[in-house]
Amino acid sequence: MRVVTWNLWWRFGPWAERQKAILSVLEDLRPDVVGLQEVWSADGENLAEWLAGELGLHWAWAASPASERWQRRIGETGVEIGNAVLSRWPVVEQEVLRLPAPAEVDDGRLALHARLDAPGHPVPFFTVHLSSPLHASAVRRAQVAALAEFVAAHRGGTGFPPVVTGDFNAVPDSDELRLFGGFRTAPVVPGQVFFDAWDYADPAAPSATCDTANEYVHPGLGPSARIDYIHVGAPAGPDGIGTVRSVHRAGDAPVDGVWPSDHAAVVADLDSPSGG
Repeated sequence: MRVVTWNLWWRFGPWAERQKAILSVLEDLRPDVVGLQEVWSADGENLAEWLAGELGLHWAWAASPASERWQRRIGETGVEIGNAVLSRWPVVEQEVLRLPAPAEVDDGRLALHARLDAPGHPVPFFTVHLSSPLHASAVRRAQVAALAEFVAAHRGGTGFPPVVTGDFNAVPDSDELRLFGGFRTAPVVPGQVFFDAWDYADPAAPSATCDTANEYVHPGLGPSARIDYIHVGAPAGPDGIGTVRSVHRAGDAPVDGVWPSDHAAVVADLDSPSGG
């Protein structure tokens, strides 16, 4: 099962040209399920719906309740921002969690759960977008605690371990990532542990998903860093389903001269009952 997570940079930059580049990358990857962040919807069009139609996938979408805070940044009203899931299999359940944040940094960040009707074992799939200020580690710790509880409430009834994707806006050794993983410190939910899929990557492979080689990444935000993740619940399910077999970046170069996003995507191949 091929899983992708990708922050699509909403309607910043040359978004119409970027839209084509995003599709090109996903067409080449041929994913089974994709977690997307910073997805736009405007004037009856939805980027996730369009991508799903072009790729022949099912889709689910959740809009931020505070899109107006984003609209002020580009001077464009009527454009929503949200999280989305694209899936080879039907989405049979979905639920949204608004992540906690103090008023001064609350711009409506979400976690979206979609249960996917995969053969043999439904997949409890999640995609999330945590708060971004560099100083907001305490906010993100509260958000991953809420996320862990949200996952625990929706992971049952299947042998497939939960798959949690998203832009965590934090580096791998941060307190918030350690807390969410639950095995370098006490887990939020007793017994609930997650592996970072990138731990299975080639150590020599480039890992930064916010990479200053990308012309859309402002170097003043700091050095290149890995802030986007695919997490898989541990241990694996029956017969090893959910085991990470490979992981790499994608969308990490221009397509026909256009960078698809200010983030690179993360791609992981997991064992599934069908071997796909």
